[in-house]
Amino acid sequence: MGGGPSTPRLAAEVAGAGGLGFLAAGYRSAEQMSEEIAATRELTDGFGVNLFVPGPRAEREALEPYLRELEAEAGRYGTRIGEPRWSDDEFEAKLESLVRDPVPVVSFTFGCPTGDAIEELKRAGSECWVTVTDPEEGRVAKDAGAEALIAQGFEAGAHQGSFGEAGEGDPLGLLSLLQLLGAEVGMPLVASGGIATGAAVAAVLAAGAAAAQLGTAFLLCPEAGTSDVHRQGLGGARPTRLTRAFTGRPARGVVNRFLADHPGAPAGYPEIHYATAPLRAAARAAGDPDGVNLWAGQTHRLARREPAAELVARLDAEARVALATASRRHPPAGRTDS
Repeated sequence: MGGGPSTPRLAAEVAGAGGLGFLAAGYRSAEQMSEEIAATRELTDGFGVNLFVPGPRAEREALEPYLRELEAEAGRYGTRIGEPRWSDDEFEAKLESLVRDPVPVVSFTFGCPTGDAIEELKRAGSECWVTVTDPEEGRVAKDAGAEALIAQGFEAGAHQGSFGEAGEGDPLGLLSLLQLLGAEVGMPLVASGGIATGAAVAAVLAAGAAAAQLGTAFLLCPEAGTSDVHRQGLGGARPTRLTRAFTGRPARGVVNRFLADHPGAPAGYPEIHYATAPLRAAARAAGDPDGVNLWAGQTHRLARREPAAELVARLDAEARVALATASRRHPPAGRTDS
C-alpha cells in the first residue's frame, strides 16, 4: 500500500472495524513516517507499520540499455527520466524511530532484518512479522526471531516480497505456500495474495493461516489515498501481470501500454523506480492510466467502492457464512447434521 494508498484514516477505519490496519513506511522519510504514526495514534491504538528492507545496488552498466529505452517514454510525456540512484529508504533511521516510539506490530518486506534489529524492536514492545514467499525465506525469518510470517502468494498485487531478486523459477501460489510453511516452518501465518472475499478469508483460515491480509480490496475505499488514475484502472476485466518495467523489481499490476511495451526490464530496485518516477508522475498528472503502475492483485475486478469499515464487516460476515457452510457440507467423521 506504499506510494499513496496507505493513510492514517484507512488504517484507523480498519482497526475500528476489528482488523489491524497498517501504515506503509515505504517511500516515506523517517520523519514522515513518524508524523503519520502520530496522526494515526490520534485515531486508534491498533495498527502496524511496514518497512522495506534495503537490497544490493544494481550495476549501472546493466541498466543502461533500459534507461535508453525509457528516453522515448520521457519524450512522450515531455519530461526527463529520473536519476537511477540506490537508496536504503532510510531503513536504519526508521528502525531507530520505531525503537524510540514503538507500535504494536512492525512488518518487513523485500528481506529479513538482522536478529539484533528484531530483538531490539521486540524489547521495545513491538511484534515483528516478515513477508516470505517460500519455505527457505520462512526458515531465515524464523531463525532471525520473527514472531509471524506473512505468506505472500504470487497472486498478490504490487511488489513481490521475496528476499533479494525475485521472479525467477516457479513462484508459489498462496495455498501451496501456506501448506509448505505450515509443514516445514511451523509459525503463525498471515495469508496474503488474491484475497478479495469473505470466502477467500475463510479458505486461508481453513488452510492454516491465523489471519488474512488484504491490499487491493481496499484501494477503492474512500479513506485510501489511491490516485484517481489508479482507481480508474481497477475493477475492470483486464488481466494482471508481473513486471519489472516500473521499478526494477517484480510487481503485479493491471496490464497497460507501459507494462506491455517493456517486457525486458532488468532487475534494479530501487534504481529503476527512481528512473521512471518522473514519467509516472507526468502520466498521472495527465490522467493517462497507460503510463502508470496500476498495482493490483489477480482478483482486482472484485474490489468495491465502499468504506473501509463496511468492507471489513462484510468480509467478516461472509467468512463466517463460508466456514459454517463448509462445516455443514463436510461434518466431522461420525457426525451428521439433520
